Amino acid sequence: MAGAARGNDAKTARSHPTRPRKPNISDVAQHAGVSYQTVSRVLNNAPDVSAATRERVQQIIKDMGYRRSRAATALSTSRSTAIGILTDGSPRFGPVGTLMALEKVARQKGYFTTVVTVEEPYKDSIPEALATLDEIEVDGIIVIAPLLSMAAAVREATIQVPVEMIAAGASSTPNVFTYSENQELGARMATQHLVDLGHTDIAHLAGSMDWFDGRVRKRGWESALRDSGLPQGLCLEGDWSPGWAHATGHRLVSEKKVPQAVFAASDHTALGLIRAFAECGIRVPEDVSIVGFDDVEGSDFFLPPLTTVRQDFGALAHASIEVLLGAIEGREVDRPPSEPTLVVRASAIPARPGRP
Repeated sequence: MAGAARGNDAKTARSHPTRPRKPNISDVAQHAGVSYQTVSRVLNNAPDVSAATRERVQQIIKDMGYRRSRAATALSTSRSTAIGILTDGSPRFGPVGTLMALEKVARQKGYFTTVVTVEEPYKDSIPEALATLDEIEVDGIIVIAPLLSMAAAVREATIQVPVEMIAAGASSTPNVFTYSENQELGARMATQHLVDLGHTDIAHLAGSMDWFDGRVRKRGWESALRDSGLPQGLCLEGDWSPGWAHATGHRLVSEKKVPQAVFAASDHTALGLIRAFAECGIRVPEDVSIVGFDDVEGSDFFLPPLTTVRQDFGALAHASIEVLLGAIEGREVDRPPSEPTLVVRASAIPARPGRP
């Protein structure tokens, strides 16, 4: 089984600037007036293609001089093939956990992975990164896209192979399909847990609204409050970090705006908030209940152990790769968003009667 090959960065796209681009499966599909799935079926001798279409596609393949990549050939010979992974190199828990899980699952299935990291400005780095992956003839690409600006650049790029984008709550487009965990459900679960404990003043320390994750987690908090007939509590947008949450916690105390309960958009946000409250003599959970999101390693050793929402990166990776391979092989794969789990620990308890 093959190990993982890793690209360095988008600069490698310039290594052969004058080399003419070889025709690929999308070029064949465009000239034949069919989908790339149909071309894939012809190449794999699948039975569900009409004789006329098969003959037309085979003639165009011959006329264009199209040659299957080593990766594509591997699909029909059971040898390893290659999947490209595009990431922005974010050190945050979600993108890192997703990348590690994707590489592991791909390796288990016998696939090479080539990882290319992009950076701002995405309008420049993403086309170059896609050219890099095209040069090494990957059969499909998974984009880990936490940021709205990154996703926009991917959708605007010219893409020659099936592309799947992991972006929470984002919609598919004709050239880029999406998959994600149902993070909005996770946020609803976290907020509903606080509601079920009797809390009526539930604030949200949100992640960045430049992130899909931040937006859907806020949306889940809002919908849970609305469906419970509760008013929307205080919402403050941050950067996911414990440092921001720590400073914000001190500000809430100084301004006398400490809520009954808080849904924190990440466990690191919860950590900074708990520290700030402890320094100000406010006890968690006796005075304020807190629920986080992510279930980072060590969250069960917070003081108190953190109630949180656990993301299943393994399930996310398995489903994502199955969906991509279905597109590569010309078959439809329907996978509902993977679901998170509420992990109940000690940082949230029933509301105290008479608590303002």
